[in-house]
Amino acid sequence: SLTVLQALEDGLKRADADPSVKAVMICGENGKFSAGADIRGFSSPKRQGVALGPIISLIERSEKPVVAAIEGIALGGGLEVALGCHYRIAHVKARMGLPEVTIGLLPGAEGTQRLPRLIGVPAALDIITTGRHIPATEALKLGLVDEVVEENTVEAAIRLANKV
Repeated sequence: SLTVLQALEDGLKRADADPSVKAVMICGENGKFSAGADIRGFSSPKRQGVALGPIISLIERSEKPVVAAIEGIALGGGLEVALGCHYRIAHVKARMGLPEVTIGLLPGAEGTQRLPRLIGVPAALDIITTGRHIPATEALKLGLVDEVVEENTVEAAIRLANKV
């Protein structure tokens, strides 16, 4: 939603400007990282406010390490947010993917560029063109996430952020 996008942008800008902040951790609520964009908003004549692509670029450009704590699902734009982060930790039960292709849409926030850079073209093409959801253990093998944990993902991401 625009509210979430604005909050991400504001939080990132505040963190980057605050010298006492050494790293940033991004997580979702209620055991889900993000299911991506609400496609009902795509039919709006003109959307006002911030867009996902520039916010992901802001994450990627941060001079401070940004860690994604992926719980539940990171799909579509949610996975694209995670791809913009410098590090990704996933709960063992998490699932990731770009399912928008199954309804005739292409990932629109540069996931089609970031995913191949991270895991290679063959694996990325499979994920992008099939829309399948990747379990955390497979994501780790592909290099999509840096660590898979069975414990509290947020706490693990904070530990990694403090370490890097």
